[in-house]
Amino acid sequence: MDILRTFIATMPSTLEQGLIYAVMVLGVLITYSILNFPDMTVDGSFPMGGAISTMLILNGWGPVPALLVAALAGALAGLCTGLIHVKLKVRDLFSGIIMMTALYSINLRITGGMSMVSLPRTATTLFRNNAVSDLLPRSVAVIVIALLVVAVLKILLDAFLRTRAGYLLRATGDNEAVVTSLARDKGTVKIVGLMLANALVSLSGGILCQQQRLFEVSMGTGMMVLSLASVIIGINLFRRWDRVRNTTAVIVGSIIYKVCYSFAIACGLRPSDLKLVTALLFLAVLSAGLIKKGGKLHARA
Repeated sequence: MDILRTFIATMPSTLEQGLIYAVMVLGVLITYSILNFPDMTVDGSFPMGGAISTMLILNGWGPVPALLVAALAGALAGLCTGLIHVKLKVRDLFSGIIMMTALYSINLRITGGMSMVSLPRTATTLFRNNAVSDLLPRSVAVIVIALLVVAVLKILLDAFLRTRAGYLLRATGDNEAVVTSLARDKGTVKIVGLMLANALVSLSGGILCQQQRLFEVSMGTGMMVLSLASVIIGINLFRRWDRVRNTTAVIVGSIIYKVCYSFAIACGLRPSDLKLVTALLFLAVLSAGLIKKGGKLHARA
């Protein structure tokens, strides 16, 4: 009973983080599900967005301009990953690892060598001390604003995927020969997709730091695993629902993942065990997907 009460008490913060991480998951949806590109840049571009957003606010910038700069920086990181892969012919996985490693040092440069930076309570962020948040009850302000941000980004991404550029992006992941037959450079399409994906990832990191009012250089560790698990949960959950778009599915997947995470904490696991929880949740999601596919194949045989 105590576990249930603790779990219910953490639901508001769980929903908040689920929505914030959903922005990152939308980005990973592009690389993993659409481009079929295992982009490890995520573990570096996520904290980079947080570092830039935090430092700009400390230097007097508004929360929205700080987030826009963070998103642009994420797009630049995606551009670098794409150039390493396309122009230098480095394998996709290694390209992301190289960029992720480089971004660790870059993030420390952004913060002046500090591994942890906090924002004062008086700082104006997306969720506090601004005209919109002040109109809302503090208990729901973060949820409402985060939900609004996610909804806008989802609508914009859905609209983009219905454009010519969006169809080219899908074709690159499904069959690169189709893109070539249309007289388009598949490498350029990949780079554009990586830029868009990492812009969303970096934006998510900036939003999270504004919500927590804290940046940590190690906050990106495991973000790729978290995102992949959310994507797989969402897509598998709504696989038979043709009317549910993948963007909606992965947003729900992100929230479900954070709910599972919170339940593990409510069961008494220590903070030092949280990375283990992340790994086990990801393993469970992958195993369930493989078992499900195996069952279908066996039935068809």
